Parts: sequence; structure tokens; C-alpha cells
Amino acid sequence: MESNGSPSCKRPYELGKRLEQMGRTKATVLSAARSQLESGGIREFSMESLAKASGVTRQTIHNLFGTRTGVLETLFDQIARDAGMERMRDVMMTSDAGTMLDGFIDAFSNFWAKNRLLLKRIHGIAAVDPEFGETIRARNQRRKMGATRVIEHFGDCVRGQKSETIACLVALTSFEFFDALVESLGTVEAAEKQLPGLIRTALLKD
Repeated sequence: MESNGSPSCKRPYELGKRLEQMGRTKATVLSAARSQLESGGIREFSMESLAKASGVTRQTIHNLFGTRTGVLETLFDQIARDAGMERMRDVMMTSDAGTMLDGFIDAFSNFWAKNRLLLKRIHGIAAVDPEFGETIRARNQRRKMGATRVIEHFGDCVRGQKSETIACLVALTSFEFFDALVESLGTVEAAEKQLPGLIRTALLKD
């Protein structure tokens, strides 16, 4: 009969401790990545600087995330969860077209508003780094799929051709448009308030 201190008892415990430590290390690296992106953008964001700021080796970051782009993608997923983007699944299951549109707009404007500085840095990197740019394009493609579903619910109530209306909704719910609206109106709150009306006026028949 094996004692409580046998190897078979220790392995699950030790694995759990390793996973816990890995989770803490991952969170530390992501926190450092966010700080560097918000303060310095692409000039500060490197595997070497992340390792130094996190107190780990570059190899550890590579083991956890793979590449610098892997860090960015994981950070993007984290801030999306923190901003409540997971509720988009419920929005897409809504049967009423108007409610679906309002939920779609609100989800993205809230996401852009909560993370404006960080997303400005990320989009700046994407503009000059092909690998980061591909990450952003893939996420924009998912937003386009959602916009397509929204517009299809409106049938003939949209102003133009369906493909054109989808393209307009994608553009009007983009970070770039939201950021420009904030600059024009002066505050994030004003942009969030004005955006739904602007989109409805632009896309839907009276």
C-alpha cells in the first residue's frame, strides 16, 4: 500500500503548482506588455524588454507565447474578455434586428473606449509590422462576419446594396472611426453616445 508521500501522489500536486506558476508568469508578462505598449509603442515592445520587465528569460516568454505576435494576440484576447466582448455571442443570437445592431455597436464602442490608448499603440504597430498587421486583419474579418449577420437581419430596410451596407457597418464600428470620432467630439463619452445614431442614419431607411 502506497503512502501519502509516494511519487504517484506528488505528481498531480507538482503539476498543479507548475501550472499555477506558469499562470502567474504569463500574467506578469502580459502586464509588462501592456505597460510598454501604452508608454512607448513599438520602440519598447520586444522579447528582450518584456523579459527584463517581467523578471524572466526570453526563452520563458518564447515557451509561453511563441513569438512577440503571440504575446500581442494573447493580450488582445485578455482585454477583449475584460471588456465583456464574450457577450457578442448573445448579441448574435438576438432575433430582433434593431436590438442586434444596438448590441453590436455597443460591444465594440465599449471595447474601443475602455482600451483606447492601448489599441492606438497596437494599431500603430500593425501599420508598420506585417505580422502584427495580419493579426489585426484577422480580427477585423471576424467583425465583418458579425456585421454581415446583423445586416442580413434587416432585409430590405437598409439604404443601399447589402454588400455596401455591410462594408459601411464594418467601417463605422472600426477602432479607427471611433478614435477619429473621439478626437472630433472631444470625449470618449460623447463618441459612445453619438455612434449608434450616426450608424442608424447612415445605414437604415427612415
